Amino acid sequence: MPPEITQRDLRARSAEIMDAVEHGEKFIVTRSGRPIGELIPLRPRRWVTREQFAETSKNAPAIDVDRFRADLDEAIDWELRDPYDR
Repeated sequence: MPPEITQRDLRARSAEIMDAVEHGEKFIVTRSGRPIGELIPLRPRRWVTREQFAETSKNAPAIDVDRFRADLDEAIDWELRDPYDR
């Protein structure tokens, strides 16, 4: 469970707390002793170029398309049903 900080602490120590969040820490913010929110780090978006993907994929194992489709057919019920029909 993330540590709790008061709204007053957040206001007084915002730079320190934001630095901690930036480095992966999480906090529960409280007001009058009640939890009201959570500070969590955002996951940075990582974009991969087509060239990077192609380079990384060079050593990936080949996929047997027929086996892949058979595995899907075994795992998924493809029949469409009316969700309101009970």
